[in-house]
Amino acid sequence: MSSEQALYPAARAEVADPDSVLLPGHDVPLGRFTTVRRLLPHRQRRMIGAWCFVDHFGPDDVSQQPGMQVPPHPHTGLQTVTWLVEGVIEHRDSLGSHQFIAPGQLNLMTSGHGIAHSEFTPSDRPPAMHGLQLWVALPTQARQGPARFEHHASMPVWQCGDARVTVIVGEVGDARSPAQVHTPLVGAEVVFEGAAAQSLPLNPTFEYGMVAMSGSATIAGTELKPGSLLYLGAGRDEVTVDAADEARLFLLGGEPFDEPLVMWWNFVGRSHEEIVRAREDWMAGQRFGTVAGCAAPPLPAPEMPTVRLKARDRFGTFT
Repeated sequence: MSSEQALYPAARAEVADPDSVLLPGHDVPLGRFTTVRRLLPHRQRRMIGAWCFVDHFGPDDVSQQPGMQVPPHPHTGLQTVTWLVEGVIEHRDSLGSHQFIAPGQLNLMTSGHGIAHSEFTPSDRPPAMHGLQLWVALPTQARQGPARFEHHASMPVWQCGDARVTVIVGEVGDARSPAQVHTPLVGAEVVFEGAAAQSLPLNPTFEYGMVAMSGSATIAGTELKPGSLLYLGAGRDEVTVDAADEARLFLLGGEPFDEPLVMWWNFVGRSHEEIVRAREDWMAGQRFGTVAGCAAPPLPAPEMPTVRLKARDRFGTFT
């Protein structure tokens, strides 16, 4: 999926909790047939831990539409995390991986120095599509390494009172994900089957955020609905979630990531020159490899902007 080419929203909502910030997302077209709600990066908050990009798509009726149609495109300097609650996506990459992902499964692709992949909703598909795709910024010691792809057919679940917590990355309570990441990180789906209030344990050295995928909940005194991300800050050892009814949430967290980043198109780098080289390599057919088995032509990279790209820290400050 593409990165922060679109302008990100300038507004933010007021909240009761002084450590929380409610960040409205904005709609971004993904190809001809899919629109996503981009929640990170945001003008007020570019990252949560190493999570640097969050797209929420659906629920969409794809019974009469082709659904996700993303031809081969490159990535560098990041990991992609794909999580579905409805539908199916066919993944292919330049390592030779070919994997269908269904609800409750995890696709984790580590780009390292460079990888290419495609994502398509297959013709034989369920009628609805709903999920998240997220990016994790790789730290310096991992971002020039080899590419890797992981598929996990099931993820660990921890029942925390009335909340069912599926751990996608890291650990929550008694559950630990097998996914391999490169900084202290957590990502977990939190599901309520009906109205309930439940406290979830947190790591006070992490900063956290919460996304509502469906339903609504009051979190740290702020109502969260689909379309926004609630940034919770750091220093908490727990957070209380009060679900109004059935609700599906996603918890993001991690140690603050202090390496300034340059994010452009599908690349995460550290300098303008690094992004230019990645674009040139992609357009020249170098570095990123070929996605075998995908009939769609690769996506051409957009033209570089006329201004120099500058690194920004997790607060959005130029460095």
